[in-house]
Amino acid sequence: MRILFLGDVVGRTGREAAEAALPRLRAALRIDLAIINGENASHGFGLAPDMARALFAAGADVVTLGNHAWDRKELISHIAETPRLIRPLNFPPGTPGAGTTLVELPDGRRALVLNVMGRLFMDPLDCPFRLSAIELAKYRLGHSVAAIVVDFHAEATSEKMAFAHSFDGQVSLVVGTHTHCPSADQQILPGGTAFQSDAGMCGDYDSVIGMQKQIAAARFWRKMPGERLHPAEGEATVCGLFVETDDATGLARRVEPVRLGGRLAPAMPAV
Repeated sequence: MRILFLGDVVGRTGREAAEAALPRLRAALRIDLAIINGENASHGFGLAPDMARALFAAGADVVTLGNHAWDRKELISHIAETPRLIRPLNFPPGTPGAGTTLVELPDGRRALVLNVMGRLFMDPLDCPFRLSAIELAKYRLGHSVAAIVVDFHAEATSEKMAFAHSFDGQVSLVVGTHTHCPSADQQILPGGTAFQSDAGMCGDYDSVIGMQKQIAAARFWRKMPGERLHPAEGEATVCGLFVETDDATGLARRVEPVRLGGRLAPAMPAV
């Protein structure tokens, strides 16, 4: 299975770049499953229902969220009606929506996608390790599902790495989101799980993690509340990850970065 994961979409330019790139990437890389994190799509904070619909229309099979999941209140009712729009699994019981979705591809193969959130320097949610173990016990990679992808939305690289090693061999891919900077540690772990600490963002990198740099920098200088942060609106870089799995086992055979446009050095897997 060929899997494309695109990192956090930030603001209008990030949305436009991701929506333009998705159809081209799906065709060029012959993608079977496309996942995108959309939690910063609405002015950098949250995701509006119309923006979710646009990402699906552009070719996303699953849209994941994170700590800004409820910044747009309209999403609370919309998420219950949209099974492939998922929020972190470890939100408390009774939270709208779901933390997992099972996608059936046109050829009959099935893929499980999980969205979980870390706890280091983040909101004190339920344990992402324990809840993921409970959920993953329901499936067997390479048998009941052809692939399992985890979007681990977290601040600390140590927590992301610990999670990936904990579930090495049980899932196809663990990819980090939230910090918006693409890491260079893409690898296949000893048990066969692909991993990267952070996929990066789809947004303008002439910024502070996607936000206008002058306003963001002033907060560090003054240590006082200031003007509300706004997304930078220059040319966006589309950042993500390409993974190819073995159909017999569901484990990774290839993992390579994807970077298009904007300020970062381009990267495109050869197929």
